[in-house]
Amino acid sequence: MSVLAYGVVAWLLIIGLYGIVTSRNLIHLVVCISVAQSATDILLLEIGYRTGGRAPVVLDLGHHAGPSVDPVVQALALTDVVIGAAVTALLLALVVQIHKRVGSLDPADIRAEHD
Repeated sequence: MSVLAYGVVAWLLIIGLYGIVTSRNLIHLVVCISVAQSATDILLLEIGYRTGGRAPVVLDLGHHAGPSVDPVVQALALTDVVIGAAVTALLLALVVQIHKRVGSLDPADIRAEHD
């Protein structure tokens, strides 16, 4: 499963970066950035995964059988999701403002309007 998860991370990152490079629409660009960012979510989940791992809650310190998952990686994954949602919302708000001012979502039209 480990190799498959790393393959999914690489695939999502490549697809996201390809979409960023070839995008002709600002909304498509924001979606591709979100796809590339989701690769980091999966990477963090893969790093923190333990086969047979338990929740990192220890009630009795004397008897703790087996490995537990890393709570720091879980917190980082949650933080990554929240920051990704905030960045996506901010970028979409900027796209709306650009469309109001320029009237187009094509980056080439925006450059022509600005020059």
